[in-house]
Amino acid sequence: MEQVLSADGDEWVPVFTGLSVRQFRRLVRIVAGRGGEQTGTGRRWSLPLADRVLLIAVYYRTNLTLRQVALLCGVSKSAAHRMVDHLAPLLALAPVTCRHSPDTVLIVDGTLVPAHDRTVTAPSKNYRYSVNNMQVVINADTRLVAAVGRPVPGNHNDCEDDLVLSRPMV
Repeated sequence: MEQVLSADGDEWVPVFTGLSVRQFRRLVRIVAGRGGEQTGTGRRWSLPLADRVLLIAVYYRTNLTLRQVALLCGVSKSAAHRMVDHLAPLLALAPVTCRHSPDTVLIVDGTLVPAHDRTVTAPSKNYRYSVNNMQVVINADTRLVAAVGRPVPGNHNDCEDDLVLSRPMV
């Protein structure tokens, strides 16, 4: 397969990830520092680390299936799945406690989030295993996540638990 999407082409990084090239390069360094590079013996990855991080960012940011993202990056669906399984945990941010002033504007939104842990997911109407109504609260000024609700399987209509914030929402 010919690789169409690559991190070498800086023009594609902002389009597909929503990050600037500088932010994306920093993310790749963070993933490398957390153990994302090839270690030990075994089969080598078919893509360099930057392209694997790009594959995962495209998969999480777009509503494309893993098969479509794999085709874009020039790898098999199985290889793309292994890359997501290996590197996705390294992209997770550490939770931070933050306080909000009473005049802070918070935005609440719910979304269907693809997830690979089948114990908390169910196939939804788009035939993807996902969690439904993953409610996210963001700070309108900083665009940082303030709170995340508990996910429910993709075939449920509403979240079971309310969001927990550092202050009650009005």
